[in-house]
Amino acid sequence: MRRVVRQSKFRHVFGQAVKNDQCYDDIRVSRVTWDSSFCAVNPKFVAIIVEASGGGAFLVLPLHKSGRIDKSYPTVCGHTGPVLDIDWCPHNDQVIASGSEDCTVMVWQIPDNGLAHSLTEPVVVLEGHSKRVGIVTWHPTARNVLLSAGCDNSIIIWNVGTGEALLNLDDMHYDMIYNVCWNRNGSLICTASKDKKVRVIDPRKQEITAERERAHEGARPMRAIFLSDGNIFTTGFSRMSERQLALWNPKKMDEPIALHEMDTSNGVLLPFYDPDTNIMYLCGKGDSSIRYFEITDESPYVHYLNTFSSKEPQRGMGFMPKRGLDVNKCEISRFYKLHERKCEPIIMTVPRKSDLFQDDLYPDTAGPEAALEAEEWFEGKNADPILISLKHGYLPGKNRDLKVVKKNILGSQPAANRKNDLTGVPKKAVDSLDIQNEAKLDEILKEIKSIKDIISIQNERISKLEEQMAKIMG
Repeated sequence: MRRVVRQSKFRHVFGQAVKNDQCYDDIRVSRVTWDSSFCAVNPKFVAIIVEASGGGAFLVLPLHKSGRIDKSYPTVCGHTGPVLDIDWCPHNDQVIASGSEDCTVMVWQIPDNGLAHSLTEPVVVLEGHSKRVGIVTWHPTARNVLLSAGCDNSIIIWNVGTGEALLNLDDMHYDMIYNVCWNRNGSLICTASKDKKVRVIDPRKQEITAERERAHEGARPMRAIFLSDGNIFTTGFSRMSERQLALWNPKKMDEPIALHEMDTSNGVLLPFYDPDTNIMYLCGKGDSSIRYFEITDESPYVHYLNTFSSKEPQRGMGFMPKRGLDVNKCEISRFYKLHERKCEPIIMTVPRKSDLFQDDLYPDTAGPEAALEAEEWFEGKNADPILISLKHGYLPGKNRDLKVVKKNILGSQPAANRKNDLTGVPKKAVDSLDIQNEAKLDEILKEIKSIKDIISIQNERISKLEEQMAKIMG
């Protein structure tokens, strides 16, 4: 009975699917057999892995572009094999990484307003895996650091700014890696593998700091993710094929802090974690529900809150970062549920009577500014995420772009690679436009150029101010 009467501000969280006209319709979601989420979202775009003949592709849609998506809508289609995983860069909302069956990782820069034509040229191709690449995940606090894991059982950590593989952890796993997760400051990773082990790894020292054999006894895939307090949350299967969730302390992995059995469905449970509220959302592939739990430091540690149920099974799921939510509506999470032919946003809300900003629901959250440069991280420095307040909302805007493009090598690629730059978009279309439209187009392009010039001046100014600040503080 304790669970029922436990005080929690999240007891009444409820989920609601948006209306049909706010869904993204007529999308041919990929049918590839792989247990990734197939969808990645940020405050500007939703990206979805789709079916593609003769290669691999994914859609990138501006969030506002809901409704029916035309079959001819441009895709990101540079891979020669199916795309297996995609991940938006946490420090630049226009940069996305993709891993594919073609054994490569590609990093793409999406133009401000989305794609006007299909994108075939990545900013950089990262080659180093000998088998398909099923996992890509960006470092949470260091700029341009990307991790990839392949079916060659190796993990490679890249400096995307230089295109180099800086660390290759190829002797730690002897079977397929199911997932990899960074901890909050990116000093450690945890992995779940087909050999039923959960490992905690210090990637820079290239050593395993903790491991647990048979974290879950069942043969089906597991997942392991770090919580903000350093503990590890896992999902998997019992020997009797019941789905389980467990909580572990990496300092003593011999016994779980908590272990709960859920049901006997056979879909892999994908965990999505909100470090600000300590809520864990579990989405089973093939399920039609999202279960959510609050994790606390009082027994039984993992407290069931509620279940969002719908009729259609989910093929995949995207999870919006906190800064992309509507704080005025007390929205604490938003999912992008993939059906066979559409993507449906689902909004999770805490009911509140007041219209004022609810600071207990929205503690400062990770912002888009990187805390470290890639080189600093590889040299051994650690830093927690740079936090921002959501008090006045956090819509992508000019200030936001200022933060994102600062000192980013991806933002200053050589002209030859800039096939996706905004200024290059209209050239083909211009020929067929009448003179009036052409003049209007020129006007728009001039305005874009002047705004970009202002941005680069402001960037230089910010850099100088930061240097002055560093001198004063140092």
